[in-house]
Amino acid sequence: MKQFAICAVMTAALMSSNLSTSAQAPAPAAKKSPYLKLAEPWPDAETIAGRRTQAENRALFKTHEPLSLVLTGDFKALAKERNENSPKRFDATLAVGSDPAAQGIPVKLGTRGHVRLRQTTCAFPPIRVEFAAESVKGTLFDGQKNLKLVTHCRDVDDFEQYILQEHAIYRIFNLVTPHSFRARLAKTTYVDSASRKPIATRFSMFLEDDDDVARRSDWRTIDIPNAMFKDLDQDSLTLMMLFEFMVGNTDMSIMKLHNVRLMQDQARKLHPVPYDFDYSGIIETRYAVPAKQLGIVSVRDRLYRGPCRTEGDLEPLLERFRGKKTEILALYDSIPDLKDSNRKQARQYLEEFYNIIERKDRVKKVLVDDCNKKVGGI
Repeated sequence: MKQFAICAVMTAALMSSNLSTSAQAPAPAAKKSPYLKLAEPWPDAETIAGRRTQAENRALFKTHEPLSLVLTGDFKALAKERNENSPKRFDATLAVGSDPAAQGIPVKLGTRGHVRLRQTTCAFPPIRVEFAAESVKGTLFDGQKNLKLVTHCRDVDDFEQYILQEHAIYRIFNLVTPHSFRARLAKTTYVDSASRKPIATRFSMFLEDDDDVARRSDWRTIDIPNAMFKDLDQDSLTLMMLFEFMVGNTDMSIMKLHNVRLMQDQARKLHPVPYDFDYSGIIETRYAVPAKQLGIVSVRDRLYRGPCRTEGDLEPLLERFRGKKTEILALYDSIPDLKDSNRKQARQYLEEFYNIIERKDRVKKVLVDDCNKKVGGI
């Protein structure tokens, strides 16, 4: 793989640099190359198994039952923080339950995201919640360090519905493969810390920590920029891209690590794990627009972006989707407060996918013959 070649080059370069500067004043520490992690040794089997057990048993993600939460903080100040990767953090408290006066654990809040971070898209930004180990011990959040909280974006019913619909997408991928992010719904009351008055009560969604997703698979997270399709485990990649085709999502890039996390197994293979599905055609949010270079008009238009594989290669992966059809369609009955119209629309969209993969002639036409090699891998 090209990563190992680059890793060797980087290592040699570092050794040469150390030799040539040994008699000079120490230079500032250089940023560690992400490629070096590819060759790092793994812990022993007992350590890996222990980490897997801990990740699997995180209390927050042991059930799909929606939570009731009260999050108290300075949301006016938070809403003004719209710079990506901002280091600013705001003190807050988080309580389980629905009582706005409940005593909560101390947390820190920061903004995050890209499109949903823009004020033109969301009046209420997506949040990152940071926990202190001593504060969460023995609580529902035991073992958590920081988590993404997907918020309602705007205090409008349609935007709250988007949260419920996106949560269903995470649940679908959980049914297809355990190598996927878990998500937990929460009916969250946001309280202004100054006035102590509730601002809104809307559904939100916690996403599982990246490292815990990896640990449950005996993998590790790894940030390798500019990765290509050929660098990844082909079955993991194909399964992910078939899933993205299923829900009508084209808002991802492996090369740019956009809405995809790369993870490495002990055989040094790389696996992509997707997240962030608000641009999916199955939801069709108001702000979702496909990239112009993809050649589709609407996010509702499905586009299989590769990898281009044979019918024989695709068949065992497609069978995994076929085998989960009943559970996937029934899942929408378990989503609380989802409007009947959205349930119906989602099921119809999924049925269109199954109408393709349940017919050999359509699999050949749509997923093999029409596979667009030009956009594959971006």
